[in-house]
Amino acid sequence: MRMKYISKIQSGLTRCSTIYTNKATSRILDGSYNSIYKGRSMNFDELREYVVGDEIKDIDWKASARNQRLLVKQYIAEKKHNIMLVMDTNRRMLAYSNQLQEKREVALMCAGTLAYLVNRNGDYVSATYATEKSINHFPFKMGLMNIEEILTHYDRKVTMENQSNINAPLDYIIRHFKRRMVILVVTDIEGIRGIPDATLKELLTMNDILFVNVGDADTSGRNVYDIDSECYLPEYFTMDKKLAKLEMTKKQAAYKEAMDKLKRFGIASSTIHDTDEIDMKIMELLNKHKGEKR
Repeated sequence: MRMKYISKIQSGLTRCSTIYTNKATSRILDGSYNSIYKGRSMNFDELREYVVGDEIKDIDWKASARNQRLLVKQYIAEKKHNIMLVMDTNRRMLAYSNQLQEKREVALMCAGTLAYLVNRNGDYVSATYATEKSINHFPFKMGLMNIEEILTHYDRKVTMENQSNINAPLDYIIRHFKRRMVILVVTDIEGIRGIPDATLKELLTMNDILFVNVGDADTSGRNVYDIDSECYLPEYFTMDKKLAKLEMTKKQAAYKEAMDKLKRFGIASSTIHDTDEIDMKIMELLNKHKGEKR
């Protein structure tokens, strides 16, 4: 597989050397928790129910027979992390985040950049996102090939037919995962507003959560395309200063509602409009996360 997306990420980090040259970055998630994942060289922690993607060799057959269900041995490690990427695939992500880039491109590069950085530390990366009819899940693995595959599939799944909800992959994680993770949710304001408080509360009982809000381009000027209505907005709307001010007020209220929700739960977040600012924004997000955990 050609490393199309990994090459873009590497180019961005080389151009914007802020993160790339900072050796401390690979350890920036340390201190969040002692991550739990499979492996025979670590200390045994407990048994848990088997989920798709677990190694067959970790199944405790005797305990499974006693309990009449498959159980796997779970181990504790001090240095590694399980990173779960949850990316919004709703057709809203085909809208523009700025004048030149789709929200899909910004979302892809945000998730890919964090995955690339933690890969340098040997952490495990997984991904879960919704298609038009089902959930796509990629098991926890190490390596750049794993990240490239996740990003390639995500890019293909954001289509005009996809009207999925970010809650679907989050509910899937609640139902199927009993391991501790750092969950990066990449969505937009509408996605954040639509997540029930109960879902965030449930996820936070065991996991650390970070949010990237992919910003929306202004709805002013000429040739503004509306994804929901699948048509260009009339210029009498996009060029009218009073209507533009009302639209801005509405967007600011929606933004405040979404950010207030995350703040109530102590969840670190960052708003990103452009791939050129990803290096600094990801660093800020991780530092906010460390601050929330203190």
